[in-house]
Amino acid sequence: MGNLNNGLFGAFNGRVGNLVGYTLHGKNVIRMIGHTTKSPTLPKLANYQKMTVVNEFLVRMQDFIKLGFQHEVIGTDRNTYNEALSYNKKHALTGEYPNISIDYPKAMLSKGSLRPADQPGISKPDSRLGIEFKWEMPEKMLTGHRNDRAMLLIYFPESKTSYSSLSGARRHEGTDTLYIDGNLYGAQMEAYITFISPGGEEISDSVYAGSIAKEIEKPEPEKEILKKTENTENDRNQAVKPHQARHKAPASPGYCAQITQPLNLFQHSIPKNLSGPPS
Repeated sequence: MGNLNNGLFGAFNGRVGNLVGYTLHGKNVIRMIGHTTKSPTLPKLANYQKMTVVNEFLVRMQDFIKLGFQHEVIGTDRNTYNEALSYNKKHALTGEYPNISIDYPKAMLSKGSLRPADQPGISKPDSRLGIEFKWEMPEKMLTGHRNDRAMLLIYFPESKTSYSSLSGARRHEGTDTLYIDGNLYGAQMEAYITFISPGGEEISDSVYAGSIAKEIEKPEPEKEILKKTENTENDRNQAVKPHQARHKAPASPGYCAQITQPLNLFQHSIPKNLSGPPS
């Protein structure tokens, strides 16, 4: 049901028949709900998959995108999420339907005029407490930009989750650590870095900081496998010995030996001179 906000000829919110009315950035919008019985064409199927793939990638990082694309939508009726979706759908996909996927090095999570990160990279510290980001500090960097803050993000493709820091170390420090869930430490990860001015007036394009592959479980050493095999054999032998003892135990007082053949009580004939009981 639609609601008339300003009388019969005013804008309405809600659905009336196949029309939907709503307000977007102060503008009244009416759209028609389409309906078709035709099977979708291959280009449509490809477009559906592109939208799905990009949405799955961006939906878990909306706080990052809200800052990253804020300057791109100023003075327009677009929003930051749709702006990021539009850019990455056009520039950050690879493959053909039905095997379309994100091209992570080409993905963009922020856009702006500030100087981007120089030669960023990531690594896993031995402490396994987080992921370390590093970048270079240009020699001729203006003093005002030395205090730009790093925005860090790591995306986990398998679980489709992300961890981020929206105000990290200063640019001149050259390093920062992003702490993540320990259960994800061995998963595949894709990393991005952006710089934002201390007051948020300027922001840089995001830069792909690198990828860390999923850890593969190492096979057990050969000695450990042989040891486990020997232990299994010993356990099996110990389980068999009591069963064998029941059949090999020697006769002893009070022990009733098993009769293997029936006793024939008539195997000896009665003497012929024994004709009756003794007198």
